[in-house]
Amino acid sequence: MINVAIVEDNHNIRKGLAALISSTKGYKSIGDYETGEEFLEDLVEKQVDVVLMDIQLPGMNGIECVKQAKIIDPDLNILMLTIYEENNSVFEALSAGACGYLVKKTPPQRLIEAIKDAYDGGSPMSSHIARKVITVFQQNSPIKEEDYNLSDREKEVLNSLGNGNNYQEIAEELFISVDTVRHHIRNIYKKLHVHSKSDAVAKAIRKGLI
Repeated sequence: MINVAIVEDNHNIRKGLAALISSTKGYKSIGDYETGEEFLEDLVEKQVDVVLMDIQLPGMNGIECVKQAKIIDPDLNILMLTIYEENNSVFEALSAGACGYLVKKTPPQRLIEAIKDAYDGGSPMSSHIARKVITVFQQNSPIKEEDYNLSDREKEVLNSLGNGNNYQEIAEELFISVDTVRHHIRNIYKKLHVHSKSDAVAKAIRKGLI
């Protein structure tokens, strides 16, 4: 059972998402919140696997809420679900610790798949947003100065992670076990001095590693 929390100030959207999630086998909406402050108060007490987080919220905005939530639970998977596709919003959200970024017009089935993808260790994004992220990072990539002593296999895992693949898909692509993928990713985090999938991919692109 994947426990999902929703942080969205629009009542109809919030309740619609909660109904969609709870009516889907294997998923459960364990809380829907109008503000980030309400969500953070509950986060300590609840076992949340994935969060759907709006950016424009009353009071604390979604990006600040992501930062605070990751302090409380560093392993929390947070998907930004918003009408905004501006570059700054995308990059701020990912830098804050979000693992994916989808627009609100995402079809219901794709949204459910994205929740599962995030839960499994992936970084789901709409293709349009993914292209923006890659284009801007490539435009601003400095000349590669070091490879952080990443092994060839670690680079392959990192590249696959950057393509949006989850742990299972990386394992199948590289013909290794999921446990081996996790081992490589732990080493990648250590070598790159990062603590999340999105940070690892962002840094790898900035440094020209993938």
